[in-house]
This record gives sequence, structure tokens and C-alpha cells, in this order.
Amino acid sequence: MQWIESLLETVVGYVWNIPMVVLLIGTGILLSLLLGTRRGPVQLRGFLHAIDIVRGRYDDPDEPGQISHFQALTTALSATVGLGNIAGVAVAMHFGGPGATFWMIVAGFVGMATKYAECTLAVKYRHIDENGVVHGGPMHYIERGLGKRWRPLAVFFALAAIAASFGAANMFQTNQVAIILESAYAVPRAVTGVTIAILTGMVILGGITRIGKVTAFLVPFMGGIYMLGAALVIAMNLPLVPELLLRIVTEAFTGTAAAGGFAGIAISQVLIQGVRRAAFSNEAGLGSAPIAHAAAATDEPVREGVVALLEPFIDTVIICTMTALVILITGAWAVGPEVAKPGVELTAYAFNQVIPGFGTWFVPIAVAMFAYSTLISWSYYGERAVDYIFREKSKGAILAYKAVFCVLAFVGAMWTYGPVLNFSDIMLGLMVVPNLLAVWMLFPQLRHDTINYFARLDRGEFDQDARLAAEHRAAHGKKIV
Repeated sequence: MQWIESLLETVVGYVWNIPMVVLLIGTGILLSLLLGTRRGPVQLRGFLHAIDIVRGRYDDPDEPGQISHFQALTTALSATVGLGNIAGVAVAMHFGGPGATFWMIVAGFVGMATKYAECTLAVKYRHIDENGVVHGGPMHYIERGLGKRWRPLAVFFALAAIAASFGAANMFQTNQVAIILESAYAVPRAVTGVTIAILTGMVILGGITRIGKVTAFLVPFMGGIYMLGAALVIAMNLPLVPELLLRIVTEAFTGTAAAGGFAGIAISQVLIQGVRRAAFSNEAGLGSAPIAHAAAATDEPVREGVVALLEPFIDTVIICTMTALVILITGAWAVGPEVAKPGVELTAYAFNQVIPGFGTWFVPIAVAMFAYSTLISWSYYGERAVDYIFREKSKGAILAYKAVFCVLAFVGAMWTYGPVLNFSDIMLGLMVVPNLLAVWMLFPQLRHDTINYFARLDRGEFDQDARLAAEHRAAHGKKIV
């Protein structure tokens, strides 16, 4: 196993280096500017409109798709809000220092434009079969948007997505849950692995509809409690916040000086860790979320893209920043592994310093719930990738994939931390290149659709959609979710 761990560590160093940082941040910056309007970047132009869409203002039950805008958002968020926010931030700060938080926020903000672009394309180039099942995501907009000669690139993306669903979204999740439950409650890792595998299988057999219903409950509930806990820690130490925010910005450009037994950190490492963990957290540019958003019930691709841009904002700009402040307030980022290992243990340790018992009792539960929601969402991503590769013969392949997925949930619980994290990062990195290549090659159509949609919005052409949705809500006594 030692040589495997060494190989994974070497490969991840090549995949996640300055070129990947430039690709992700550069793409986000350019898309922010090129897809913007006179009212500013697409993130700002579409933000309030996105909230109206999620509230169901434009929902039409007769539009094609399998889930509502809200369910598409929570399904995608359930794959991102979770261990990336709890464990990923702790890892970024331990290896990159406080300045890594700044680059996480930057990556989150520009990632809003990237997420908008890829999810708009996912709806535009999806296709719905005779059974009403949606087939969408980067593999489909690569082939359907660029032409069949690009299928090898689409297959490469699909294979990377399947591998990532086994690693980042499965084994890493169960690994962290097993660690924190063993530490907090002395639950054997094998018990955690078996339990998660069974619970995951119970949901993923029901497909995207059941997944959407589960995540629509779990994400707002658990995310809300976690944010309240973080907000309480910050409020109790409010005088420290301005100084800490200044430190985050300063050390983003100067690196972190050695302090006590903690090694100094170079600027390049601060930058790489911030962007790497942000990508792990909000998945902008990876091409995973478009698979969920492709299933949204809408005939307006841009409308779903607007919904998607909320994800990096919620996930990274808000939740990751709150976690980072909790860790900074307590000084937990610089403690050694003998006190708390980088990851969920470090975040739990930080909470306990201010709210005794919160890190011990609630954080493990939050980790388990977040990991579970990530598992079931990413199982759908992998399932759609399998469906793309095998097509008409996919029924048996999908069943086999789900079985392997559940088995690997157990394997992840038993494996060690380092190899799981490195394998996860490698697979996620391999998804970026084919996805962003397709986004840029399809950019002219994307820009045309963006300008056209917002021009119609400004002219009030969607007011009729809002009136029809309001009438439907009044008739059924609830909004469409």
C-alpha cells in the first residue's frame, strides 16, 4: 500500500499545480466579464433573479424535466455543501495558512460564472427519452454541442466522473464520517461503513426523483444548524473578526510566516491550497453539478444556469468563510496532528474551544448527514456517466455501478485518510479539462443565449410565466418543489 500512497501523492502534485489554478480562476474571471451585461458581471446580474426562480416564481409543472429548480439546486448543493466546507477548509488552512481562505473566496465568486455557464449548457444540450428520463451533463454537451467526433473526449469525462464518484464523493466521505464517529462516539469503522452503504442503497435505487426529495430536506436543515453554530462562535468573538479578515487578505499575498512549531508557507502553496479546496467544495468547473441541473423542469436553459450560480456563493463565499473564521478565532489551524488531524477533527476541535460539546456532539452528526447527502447526489452523477457510456445497454451496467458504489462506501470507511484524499483530487482534476474545453468551444452560443434571455427578462416577457406559476400555486395551495 505504501507505493500506492506515494504514487497518488506524486500524481496529485502534477494535476493540482499552478496551471490548474490558472485554468479555473482564469476561466471564472473571463466568463464573469464576457457574460456580463451593462448591469455588471453575470453573478451580480442574475443573483436576485435566481432567488425568484428558486422560490418557484416561474415554475411550470408542464415544462420538461424531472425535478424542480429548488430540487436541482439542493441536489447539487448536497454534493458540495458538506465535507468540503467542514473538512476541506480545515485541510486548506492547515497546509495553506489563513491566506488560503482568501483564494477560496475568490475561486467561489468567479466560480459562480463558471457554474452558470456549464449548467446552462447542460439544459440546452440535454435530451429526454420516451420514458421522461433526462440525459444531460458535460458528456452530452460535448457530443451534442461539438459533434460526434468529440465523443472520445466525452467518454473520457464520463470515466473521470465515475472514478470521482467512487473517490471524492464516496470513499472520502465515508472515511471522514468513520473517523469522526470513531473519535466522538467510539463507533467501529466497519459499523459506519456498513450502515452508510445500506442507507445509500435504499435511496439511490429510487433515482433522481427520490434523491431530490431527500436532499431538499437534508441540505437546508443540516446546513442551517451548522451555519447557526458557526455564526454563534463568530458573534461571541466579533472584536477579533476585522483583524482576522485583514490577516486572511494579507497572507494571501505574502504567505504565512513560521510561528512556534508551525512551518512557514509560501505564496504558491497558499494559492494552490485555496483553489484546490474551493474546487473540491463548490465543484465549479468540474462538470458535476450540470448533471443534476440538466434534470430541472424548464424549457429555458439560461434560467437553470442562473439558479446554479447560487451554489458557489452559498457553499464557498458564505459557509467556507464562516468555517475558516471559526478555525482562525480558535487558532486551531496551526495545531499539530497529535491534537487534531487536518480535516473534520480539526474543525470539531475548533468548535469545542468556544462552544464545548458542539464539536463533539453536533459536528459528527452534521458530517454524517452532509456526507450521506453527497453520496446519494454523486451516485446520480456516476449513474448518468455510466448511462452515457453504455447507452441502450446501460440498465445492467447502472445496477452494477450502484452495487460497486455501495461496496466502496464500506471500503472508504476502512482505508486511510491520505490516499483517499489524493485519489479524490486526481479524479476531480481530470474532469476539469474536458469540461472547460467544451464550455469555451460552445461559448459563442452561450453568450448569444445569455444576452437574449436577459433582454427578454428586462422587457418583462417572463411575467406571463410568473402569473401562470402563481395561479398553479393558488390552485394547489403550495409552490412547486
